[in-house]
Formats: sequence, C-alpha cells, structure tokens
Amino acid sequence: MMDPVLAEQAKIAFKQAYAPFSRFHVGAAVRTPSGKVFFGANVENSSYGLARCAEQSAVQTMVSNGEREFTEVVVYSEATPPASPCGACRQILFEFSPEAKVYCFNHLGDVIEGTVKDFLPHGFRLNPER
Repeated sequence: MMDPVLAEQAKIAFKQAYAPFSRFHVGAAVRTPSGKVFFGANVENSSYGLARCAEQSAVQTMVSNGEREFTEVVVYSEATPPASPCGACRQILFEFSPEAKVYCFNHLGDVIEGTVKDFLPHGFRLNPER
C-alpha cells in the first residue's frame, strides 16, 4: 500500500516543478531503509537534453545526503493514466534499488504499482554485487 507521507511529499514536489516548456509537472519522493524521505521535481531547461526528471532529482538528493538505497518511490502527476518513470529514470532507480516498490498516482486517485524490476525487467548494473 502506498505510504501517505510519501504521497504527500511527492505532491509537494509536484508543486515545485519547473516545466515552462512542456507544462507537465511531476513530483517524486523516495524513502530510504533508515526512514529518511527525499523528494524532487522535474526541472526543464532551454536545452531540452539538460532537463531532469522528478525521480532523478529525488535520487540525486538522496545520494547527496549520503544514502545509497531506497525502499519505495512514489511518483505524482496529473496525467491519466498516472505517469510512470521514463526509461532513463527506470535505469537510475534500478542502479540503487531494483527490488524497491514503485507507486505512480494521479489527482484522480488512480495508482500503478510494482517493483523497480517490474518497470525495468532487464536493467543492468556494472557492479551487481553492490
């Protein structure tokens, strides 16, 4: 079941998104095994390739704060059906926690869920022993 605290943090991040080009806001929140919560919003850029997704922002914040694993990630958007992580984000999530739970939800209460491995069944790690 999706954690309401993470859902609320993802919604807060959603409101902070910087998406002047696509107008497609996304917020994400991750919880680490130690119980810490980190969130991020998508940040677009005039040079489109430099844009960062909400999931990437949340993971970067987590890593910047010394954590290296998360147990669940919640992604919020107002898309129908709920937006799921893009391919790049799936690989980034897989790098840190392939077994973590993923919940994608929207303003209508629709939820898509699974594990990171469900979303990226053939992800890879250069150091699988990590």
